[in-house]
Amino acid sequence: MQLKTDSYAVESNVHFPTDYNLLWDCARKCLDGFAKYVKKHNVNGWRKLGNWRYELKGLMREVGKTSVSGGKNKEERLKKATENYLTKSKTLVAKMEKELPLMPLNDYSDFAVLCTIEHFLNLLKFHIDLVERRIIKGEKIPHEEKMMSVFETYTEMIIKGKSRPNVELGLKLAITTDQYNLILDFEIMQQKGDRDIVIGLADRLLNRYKEIESWSFDKGYWNKDNKALLELEIKHVVLPKLGKRSTEELEEESSPKFKKLKNKHSAIESNINELENRGLNRCPDRGFAHFSRYICLGVCAYNLKKIGHEILALKRKELADKARLMRQAA
Repeated sequence: MQLKTDSYAVESNVHFPTDYNLLWDCARKCLDGFAKYVKKHNVNGWRKLGNWRYELKGLMREVGKTSVSGGKNKEERLKKATENYLTKSKTLVAKMEKELPLMPLNDYSDFAVLCTIEHFLNLLKFHIDLVERRIIKGEKIPHEEKMMSVFETYTEMIIKGKSRPNVELGLKLAITTDQYNLILDFEIMQQKGDRDIVIGLADRLLNRYKEIESWSFDKGYWNKDNKALLELEIKHVVLPKLGKRSTEELEEESSPKFKKLKNKHSAIESNINELENRGLNRCPDRGFAHFSRYICLGVCAYNLKKIGHEILALKRKELADKARLMRQAA
């Protein structure tokens, strides 16, 4: 059995995130919650809900336009637009914190709306702080403090190191295929790099398949311990070293067998391309559970197609052989 492992990014259903447009997302979801209370219970004090939405969205757009435009005194104009945006947002937070304890809770649906408002209200305050620190105070926000989406919170920013696109928003999916291009294993990688999944992947596949002759990876999976572990059970491990190579490593990677298997590894790129072209490049569903289910169904559909294609090829060959025999008999 000859295995190949590689990973690629599956995008989630999100827009490109900035701290100021995520702030707007939180504000509009809070306003949507209060709109449900107003419609159901005729709550007073929220007559200008539409005006809140209109003004906040306009201020958010003004910040966006200023940040991408040029011209004189751009920094001062950006700070002024941001201050107006933050002032309106803080006023909304104060009003919601005052009114929220007074909202009626007559049934479970009211409780669900209340929980939703509280969730997005906390995120709203969080993003107000981020915008204020970044634009007004000039701080550099650490990447781990940022959110890629307030809805699809599992989303990560994946830096590809390529020109187009240079980043993708979603999660990485690692797949392992055999010599027949069937996917034997896949893993959705949350907060993990390629090299972090090798040991768990090896445990799963070595327990299932005892006759693995070779296994190939790209440089992203390189780790000294990973290679040592795989070589205990597998005869040919193709794991190119990331960085400077020793004389022994150069000899190993220059051997005909290593080169042959390394060249064959490129076949998994066509498998990934097929997955992407058949819908597994971007998940339209929302929520991590649905994201995972969508990927599972996509992998199953891919394997079924491969198996069906082989069955049809055998059937066509059988029919062609029968036709040939009939012509010879005639």
